[in-house]
Amino acid sequence: MIRKITAPLALLAALAACGEAASSPQSYEPQPYVQLENAEWTRDAVIYQLNTRQFTQEGTFAAAQGHLPRLADMGIDIIWLMPIHPIGEVNRKGTLGSPYAVKDYRAVNPDLGTEEEFRAFVDAAHELGMKVILDWVANHSAWDNPLTTEHPEWYSRTPEGELMPPEGTDWFDTVDFDYSQSGLREYMTGSLAYWVREIGVDGYRADVAGYVPLDFWETARAELDAIKPVFMLAEWETRDLHARAFDATYGWGFKEELQKIARGQGNAGNIRGYFAGQKVTWPHAAMRMNYTDNHDQNSWDGVASEIYGPAYEAAIALSFVGKGTPLIYNGQEADLDRQLEFFEKDEIEWKEGRYERLFRQLIALKTEEPALWNGRHGAPMVDVPNSASEDVYSFVRGEPGARVFAVFNLSPRAQMVSFSHERHTGEYSDALSSEAVTFDTASEISLMPWGYRLFRESD
Repeated sequence: MIRKITAPLALLAALAACGEAASSPQSYEPQPYVQLENAEWTRDAVIYQLNTRQFTQEGTFAAAQGHLPRLADMGIDIIWLMPIHPIGEVNRKGTLGSPYAVKDYRAVNPDLGTEEEFRAFVDAAHELGMKVILDWVANHSAWDNPLTTEHPEWYSRTPEGELMPPEGTDWFDTVDFDYSQSGLREYMTGSLAYWVREIGVDGYRADVAGYVPLDFWETARAELDAIKPVFMLAEWETRDLHARAFDATYGWGFKEELQKIARGQGNAGNIRGYFAGQKVTWPHAAMRMNYTDNHDQNSWDGVASEIYGPAYEAAIALSFVGKGTPLIYNGQEADLDRQLEFFEKDEIEWKEGRYERLFRQLIALKTEEPALWNGRHGAPMVDVPNSASEDVYSFVRGEPGARVFAVFNLSPRAQMVSFSHERHTGEYSDALSSEAVTFDTASEISLMPWGYRLFRESD
C-alpha cells in the first residue's frame, strides 16, 4: 500500500515544482521583438535617394561622383542608388526601360558606367564618410534575363504554363520569380552577397519586399551580416520584417496622413494618431522611413511641392523631428518642380534651392540631438496638449535637459497657442535661429498658417 501511494505523491510533487517554475516571474519577462543588431552608423542616418540616370547630364557613376563632396557636406549618411543593373529589352517600357526590369543581377548597366567606375563611386563615398546601398529587385526579372532559359523552373507560371508578370500588376516588362525554389533562393542570396563582398556596398533597399517570402530575407540578412554589418530598407510596411531581416521599412502612412491634411481632408489629429499608432503597434527599435517625396511619389501623386502646397516645408521638418528615419529625394534640395520621366532621360536641373539650407539645418539638428536618432537610439514622442489641438501638433522628445520641443500648425489659419501641461517647460533655443526661449505654463507661441517651431533644450 505504501508503494502505491508514494508514486502518485512523487508525481504530484514533481508537477507542483514544474508549475512553480513555469509561473516564476522570469518566464514572463518581455523579450525584444527586434533581434537584429543595427550597424552603429545607422543610429542618426539620413538617406538620400539617387537616380544615376537622371542625376547628371552624363547619367553615369563617374559624373555622380562629382556630387559626393556636396552631399557629404550636407550631412547625408546613406546614398540609396536606384537599380544599377543592365535593363531588359524584351517588352521594354519606353526608350530606356525600367531599372526594375533586371537583365543580370551580377553586372552593371553599361549606360551608367563600368564596374570599376561603380567601385570608384562606392570607394569615394566611403572616403567621405558615407555609405552606399543598392536598390534590389528580388521579386521579378526582365523577360530576357538568362535565368529564364537557364533555370525556367525558378519562375511562376500561368495556368497555361507560360511565364507571367507579377500577378495583379502592370509590370509587363518583367516576369515573376517562384520562391518555392531553393535554387533561386541560393542564387539570389549569393548575388546580394557578391556586391557586399566584392564591391563593398553597405546594404540594400528591397523593392516590393513583401512580395518575397520573409524567411528568404531573414536568411539573406544573416549571410550579409556575416560579411559585414549592413543596412536593409524594405519597401513595405509590415512589422514582421523588423524582427530578423530589415532595419527600416517604409512609413507610407506618414506621407499619406500629411497629404490628407495638406488637401484639407484631415487635421492635426491625423498625424497625431499616426504617431500614436506607431508607438503602440511597432517595436521601438524599428526604423520607419519618413519622406515627402521619392520616385514612387512622383509616379503616383505628382510633384511633392505641389501636393503639399504651403504645408511642404512643415512636412519636411516633421519628417526629421518625428520618430523615424528621414529620406531626401534627389533634387529636393534644388527645388525639383516636375515629375521625372521614369523610362526616358530627364536630367535634374541643379540650382541653388530654397530648401537646401533647411535640409542642412535639419540634418545637423538630427545629428546633434540624440533624442531624434533612429529606432532604438532615439526617444519616444510625448504629446504636449495645446489649446488648438485640431490644428496644432506639439510634442517633446528626450529626457529633461536634453529635449527637443516641436510645434506644428497644420492648418491654413494663424494660431496663438498655449499649453496645458508642464512636459515642455524649461530653457530652450530656437533650433533654426538660435534665439533663446523660456517656456513656462503661461507661455504662448504664435504660428503663421502652416508654420512650425523647433526648440532644443539649453544646457
